[in-house]
Amino acid sequence: MKKEIVKIRKLKEYDEIKDNLQYWLSRPTAERVDAVDHLRNQLHGNLIRLKRTARIIQLSQD
Repeated sequence: MKKEIVKIRKLKEYDEIKDNLQYWLSRPTAERVDAVDHLRNQLHGNLIRLKRTARIIQLSQD
């Protein structure tokens, strides 16, 4: 038999952003950097450097 613990809160009292911020501020700096690096790897792949993008919109003819 599987039992679940459910916390009931009023919607006005629950602030997910605040809870996340408190959690990450309680973690050591190295763990936070590792988490950001993990997210970056998920988005951009396992690159040593981020991709660089350059665009020339229009050169002025003065």
